[in-house]
Amino acid sequence: MPQQRKRATIRHVAEATGLSTAAVSYALRGLQTSEETQRRVRAAAAELGYEADPIARALASGRTGTVGLLCGSLEDLWQQSLAVAMGRELLGQDRYALILDAAGDPAREAILARQLRDQRVDALVVQPIDPSAPDWAALATSLPIVSIGDPLRGVEGGEVLFDNRTGVTLALEHLAGLGHRHIAVLTPNRPSTPDRPAEVHVGVEAARLGLDVRLVTSPHALAGATACAVAVLEAAERPSAVFCFADSIAYGVYAAARQLGLDVPRDVSVMGYDSHPMSALLSPALTTVDWDLDGIVRQAAGLAVEGRTEHRRFVRSPRLWVRESTSP
Repeated sequence: MPQQRKRATIRHVAEATGLSTAAVSYALRGLQTSEETQRRVRAAAAELGYEADPIARALASGRTGTVGLLCGSLEDLWQQSLAVAMGRELLGQDRYALILDAAGDPAREAILARQLRDQRVDALVVQPIDPSAPDWAALATSLPIVSIGDPLRGVEGGEVLFDNRTGVTLALEHLAGLGHRHIAVLTPNRPSTPDRPAEVHVGVEAARLGLDVRLVTSPHALAGATACAVAVLEAAERPSAVFCFADSIAYGVYAAARQLGLDVPRDVSVMGYDSHPMSALLSPALTTVDWDLDGIVRQAAGLAVEGRTEHRRFVRSPRLWVRESTSP
């Protein structure tokens, strides 16, 4: 049976180049050595098959090269796109994303956030389910946190926030302008997180516009969103429009309407809120609010790689895409 080849160490590279292990270490990191020395060391390392031990490197530098990405629910297709794009953006900056799914559960979110801290990620990027949870402030004392969407209570970290006031206003003014007065708003947020900014703005804007709005909690998954939408559309006072705080939920409304023999938009208008690419391919194409995923990812990844704990805030302005799923 052939013997397994021993892993090359930094000492082997030092012996091959006639340098000290400290000089080799500096050269491999591009520090305090000439370019010629760095080329010579890297060539020797490649020939020997040397790879830096990530654990040893983390212990020496205090950084692991990984960024935790905690998603509220990966059943949301937009958050799936966020995770893919964030992983690619971080890889382009020589970082790796460790992606975890809170599955829509605030308690699970808190547990996973602590686990990512204990795994020594360099920073944590989160699209929070419960931005007002008390755990965030304590967590921020031990690692940089970047919040996407809503600010975290008591945390002075990086923020890439959605201008939900404008987003909600664009959506409700669009529906009100078409004559809709009885509107159902489907949200993934639970009764345990009632003070999310977007939902607060719904109440304010509904009162300003004279709308009868009903907030209903819905899961992101297609089957669950469909069941929720069926119940809403079968109600004695069926809404003339349904505004969904995720395009994934809006897909469930389409399925429910088809199941009940209703036409979109003749019998019920439907709106989304995050402009997933699939939404333009639906029949009819979905009216939705676009937050510019690529811009969000660039800003959030940049804040995470910087790893600073001071307050940095970016606010994303929405754009309304009016398509064929809404009508008078």
